[in-house]
Amino acid sequence: MSSTPKPVRPRRFAPLDPAQRKAGDERPSLKGIVFDVDGTLCLPQNYMFAEMRAALNIEKPTDILDHIYSLPEAEQKEAHEKIRNIERTAMKSQQPQAGLVELMEHLDSRGIQKGICTRNFDAPVEHLLNTFLPSSKFHPVVTREFRPPKPDPAGILHIAKQWMHEDGGSGLIMVGDSIDDMTAGFRAGAATVLLVNDVNRHLANHEHTDLVVKQLDELIGILEGGFEGKDEASDEDVDAKGRVDKLTSKP
Repeated sequence: MSSTPKPVRPRRFAPLDPAQRKAGDERPSLKGIVFDVDGTLCLPQNYMFAEMRAALNIEKPTDILDHIYSLPEAEQKEAHEKIRNIERTAMKSQQPQAGLVELMEHLDSRGIQKGICTRNFDAPVEHLLNTFLPSSKFHPVVTREFRPPKPDPAGILHIAKQWMHEDGGSGLIMVGDSIDDMTAGFRAGAATVLLVNDVNRHLANHEHTDLVVKQLDELIGILEGGFEGKDEASDEDVDAKGRVDKLTSKP
């Protein structure tokens, strides 16, 4: 018996520059971009994770948020506050990624919607935006309070729904620096862009990564000329429309 072929996701978008669009180009228009925060909009602060695990008395590969949510409810509040205190301290030394302002100004000039999906809580996100991007709008901003977190695609699908995109994440790009970002984007049906660094370069050839950039403003030329990512389908089934319908049917 033959199995149903896995769907191939749209991993290409038409040029933002009208002058570079050609007759017969059937690539869809980009509908919006979702960004991670730590390691994507700002330079990585990976030392936080070791501090968080020490504060919670856990070790790798235990997921920090999974551990907290596994605790009795009375203990979760204290655990959350421990890691929030670490983030509050770290946010004071946030530094913007190279090309951050240039990319956001360009997206704003093209009218491209921008959202955030992060495992941080809201304070460091607000600090970064107010400090480095005070005139650039991001909406929705999905933080740790939204569950389930990445690598589940629910946050990205929520953003797609807020943007009135009934086809899930298929018209979007997810930009991030971790496997959680790439996998969440992939599972939402979005194209994915890895902001590569010395720590995450092993993800450049991962099946959930469509395109790799070394700094954010490289995306300007890529989007102006038309986004081209991978074509092949993965062994993972991606039903973006079904996922967004399931997400939004919850009470």
